[in-house]
Amino acid sequence: MPGRSRKRGRHGAPPPAREAQSTAAPARTERAQPAAAPERAPAPQGRPLPSHLPPPRESRSEARNAEIRATLAPYAPGERPPVVLISTALSAALALANLVSWLAGLKVSGHHPAALGIFLFSAVLLACAGGLWQMRSGAVLGFMCLMAIIAVLFTLLLIEASNLLGVVVALAVIVVSGYLFFKLVRVLSRLQVPREH
Repeated sequence: MPGRSRKRGRHGAPPPAREAQSTAAPARTERAQPAAAPERAPAPQGRPLPSHLPPPRESRSEARNAEIRATLAPYAPGERPPVVLISTALSAALALANLVSWLAGLKVSGHHPAALGIFLFSAVLLACAGGLWQMRSGAVLGFMCLMAIIAVLFTLLLIEASNLLGVVVALAVIVVSGYLFFKLVRVLSRLQVPREH
């Protein structure tokens, strides 16, 4: 009889103390779990914004540029403003004048310029004239850069001018190149406005 009671004690229900420990264990595990962190709203670019940084603010210049872009309308097919026509004619005339002066034997600083430089510069001017006629934004930007370079060069020549003719010619070139440059800024902006289909 004593052996049977020992066997029943071994294989029977666990003591009450162990039951209390087993029931208390899940409660401890539940308390140990940390609370879920609140989700942050993603940034417009898809990246989370740091919590210590304020939201980005639009500057006044960006707001003003956006207002100006809203007032711009794209050019109609085949439309060419007068400044583009003037720039096209001037670019083609400079290319032809460059070639004619080289063929006529014109010397620069007492030396006849190399043929490679003359033909390369004339080819660039002719390509620019063709791009301006087709209303290409790259050609407009290239011609604007050319006008800016010419204005800077003739400003330096104006400083070194020794007679009245040199002053008048330098001033005329600076005024014309500067005028075309600033007029083409709006043309370039309108060329970059997407057309509505």
